[in-house]
Amino acid sequence: MFFLFYGIMKKFHITIGTAVIGFLLLAGVRAGDISPATQACLDCHADLMPGLVEDWYHSRHARMTPAEALLLPEIERRVSISDSPGYLTGTVVGCAECHTLLPGEHEDTFEHFDYPVHAVVSPNDCAVCHPAEWEQYSKNIMSFANINLTQNDLYQTMVNEINGLPELIDNQLTTGESDPLTDMSSCLSCHGTEIRVTGTAKRETDLGTLEFPVLEGWPNQGVGRINPDGSFGACTACHTRHVFSIETARKPYTCAQCHKGPDVPAYPVYQVSKHGNVFFSQNSHWDFEPVPWTAGRDFAAPTCAVCHISLVTDKDGTIISERTHRMNDRLPQRLFGLIYSHPHPATPNTSIITNKAGFPLPTELTGEPVEEFLIDRKEQEKRLHNMQKVCRACHSTTWTEGHFAALDRAVETTNEMTWQATDLMTTIWTEGLALGLPQGSIIFDEAIEKQWTEQWLFYVNSTRFAAAMMGADYGVFANGRWYMAKNVREMRDWLELHNRLKK
Repeated sequence: MFFLFYGIMKKFHITIGTAVIGFLLLAGVRAGDISPATQACLDCHADLMPGLVEDWYHSRHARMTPAEALLLPEIERRVSISDSPGYLTGTVVGCAECHTLLPGEHEDTFEHFDYPVHAVVSPNDCAVCHPAEWEQYSKNIMSFANINLTQNDLYQTMVNEINGLPELIDNQLTTGESDPLTDMSSCLSCHGTEIRVTGTAKRETDLGTLEFPVLEGWPNQGVGRINPDGSFGACTACHTRHVFSIETARKPYTCAQCHKGPDVPAYPVYQVSKHGNVFFSQNSHWDFEPVPWTAGRDFAAPTCAVCHISLVTDKDGTIISERTHRMNDRLPQRLFGLIYSHPHPATPNTSIITNKAGFPLPTELTGEPVEEFLIDRKEQEKRLHNMQKVCRACHSTTWTEGHFAALDRAVETTNEMTWQATDLMTTIWTEGLALGLPQGSIIFDEAIEKQWTEQWLFYVNSTRFAAAMMGADYGVFANGRWYMAKNVREMRDWLELHNRLKK
């Protein structure tokens, strides 16, 4: 039962302060639109977690009921339902509307002052009002980010070599197993943890002794988080709680949380690009709130959201790009994360991919794509067309075609530079100068293998991103072509030196 009697505050003799009420009114929240169950939450948590509560007061959830949202013209709506859920008729979306929703589906549900509460709000909960967005995101490679990492033996080996502690035993350097908390604060911080209920624990609080579930893998807002209700993903990775602002999701700082390192350098490349230049110098004059988002009026240069997600129109209301939460809808080619660039996977679950050599990779070690697992040419052209429409909102067809021709060439040359390094690495393994694939050994633990990994994971990725996002110098000297060439030369010199020493 969603709404129960409202009497918690009388039980504990706690009342909301006049300052909080004043803030609520200033923020535009109408007290009559708050459900009794949410009001009960606010009365306690306004004192216990004032920052969280005031964040919610600033949210659109607090200012507009789903029924009111449906009165907007369809193109301006931020919900994708056709009718307001019955239990939300006349009430705003507050604490109880999210944290007591679908209690039977949440393994982490516990009784909290007679309310069935769960701490982890999942995409299945959000889908009550945003079903189209969740349907799109569920087909997004991000939603499987945990699965694609943890169920790929090759990448799990690399994770362990990064997070495991090195140990010298009998003059041999080995790497121990990485531990869950280290994985949680490193790779799985972005890829997402699997949140499990491991039991319950009693805690002494200002309101007496209370019992709470113990959650393993929590807190986490990774894009591929596996939630206690079995759903994948976390909407709060981009729509940060509890204001869930579209402005936050549209600014590049949000994407920078996971796209900043040398393996996925989208944000540093954007910073040095002309688009980034315009954003950082002019964005204080832009409007990040409207739906749809109008090119030339609301913003003057693309952010990550403009290119990949947002519903964008021209000043006449003509749609340039449809809103999507499948982030690769406008991406024909996968640029980062794997040894070679290749067409995007046809399914978001890439852990099912196997190449001819039996490795969990979408290409052979020589670079040929494993086509049966990847989108076909027709789908690639469709996605490229969708992206180019965004570009042509500001640029000519000639400019746009020239840009993508340069990007195609960057993909070709970086794949070739990857093959050169991989060919050297294969020779080194074959000649027994390092232990790798022929010996059935770990391929990320020796120094020369780490150098090979840096070729495709760091330098190649930086070069491709720089070509895709007009961040030229980042792909030349900062972390790009210079280092690719230098790396291949050093690997060749390493091979020659060790062959001499072997003789």
